Amino acid sequence: MRLWNASKQEGNLPVYGYHDPESFVQSIQKPRVIIMLVKAGAPVDQTIKTLSGYLEKGDCIIDGGNEWYENTERREKAMAELGLLYLGMGVSGGEEGARNGPSLMPGGSFEAYKYIEDILLKVAAQVPDSGPCVTYVGKGGSGNFVKMIHNGIEYGDMQLIAEAYDVLKSVGKLSNEELQNVFAEWNRGELLSFLIEITADIFGIKDDKGDGYLVDKVLDKTGMKGTGKWTVQQAAELSVAAPTIEASLDARFLSGLKEERVEAAKVFKSGGFGDILSDQPVDKQKLIDDVRKALYAAKICSYAQGMNLIRAKSIEKSWDLKLGELARIWKGGCIIRAIFLDRIKKAYDRNANLANLLVDPEFAKEIIDRQSAWRRVVCLAINSGISTPGMSASLAYFDSYRRERLPANLVQAQRDYFGAHTYERTDIEGSFHTEWFKLAKQSRS
Repeated sequence: MRLWNASKQEGNLPVYGYHDPESFVQSIQKPRVIIMLVKAGAPVDQTIKTLSGYLEKGDCIIDGGNEWYENTERREKAMAELGLLYLGMGVSGGEEGARNGPSLMPGGSFEAYKYIEDILLKVAAQVPDSGPCVTYVGKGGSGNFVKMIHNGIEYGDMQLIAEAYDVLKSVGKLSNEELQNVFAEWNRGELLSFLIEITADIFGIKDDKGDGYLVDKVLDKTGMKGTGKWTVQQAAELSVAAPTIEASLDARFLSGLKEERVEAAKVFKSGGFGDILSDQPVDKQKLIDDVRKALYAAKICSYAQGMNLIRAKSIEKSWDLKLGELARIWKGGCIIRAIFLDRIKKAYDRNANLANLLVDPEFAKEIIDRQSAWRRVVCLAINSGISTPGMSASLAYFDSYRRERLPANLVQAQRDYFGAHTYERTDIEGSFHTEWFKLAKQSRS
């Protein structure tokens, strides 16, 4: 009814409210297309059960919530048995997206998508140089899966920005006014994005219930709805490294331990371990520039991990997802919209089978140009006692990925020693097992 009231206030728009499902369904032109926006899980099943009792063959249901992709696949099959079409459609954009057009990620029945393609092309956010932020993602639960990974990338993005803020505030001693100016300036360059834009805005908001700035009064305890957790679980299931996204999730878990952290701070302070921030003067402009470069480089790693997750699931499920096209529809409307996404699209346009964004020639050059600053920021944070789990995880990911040889040879030798798991050699084909214990015993005698 709120929507109905708003439609009246904003120009007497032709929006009608119904109190019972049957009259609602009967009011819709055939073939009927119904979009649901209800809480994921059981409420979706209940709504489908209620609506389907009044629907006819050829009608279509679209779930626009953040649903677990396997639920979408289950429902699509159940609806098909009733002669109904079904789509699971990821929607990103928040309140602004609702007003000005979101990014839409529909997956499932292609026939159902064609029913509403014209509407979605108009409803979606419009980006001048690349068109409406919607595409048919793929079969099954692919639309919901892609939205889930979008949210995982969002977790990483937000954590990296928070770490940049912490270093600038805690080490650089930047005021909120200075932070607002820095982020506003960053939003005019390579970091131009919705999240950087709103971060600049946040630093400028004064507290209407007291003195100072509102951001300083917000409790340092982050909530979540589950999609970041699902992303990390999928990373483990698919054996795809996603350390930046995982670090961002862990950071939210740790933020939730507010009472424990307050007590821990007392314990370590009484033990002589208080703040170890240096009183030495800091070159603010140099620090700001370094943090900007570190944030950009770490961000590349976060997006690379997300894209690798989507590709791995696409291969597993034979979805044939187009990574460049996904980057395109994220350029507007959604929470992670950024100028940066245009570079990702171009990377996949250059090479659709790109193994990792890190090895795209353009991104590789950008990381090389920024890696010294990135390392300085991480080292400075560590030496100052400030945690930067996202930036550090991104750097470790980069350093592991770029090394021809890792110490995994020792781990595999250990596995063979205690569990006879065998190992491969660098010089001879085949699988080998060594009686390490016997040889070690002989060498000691």
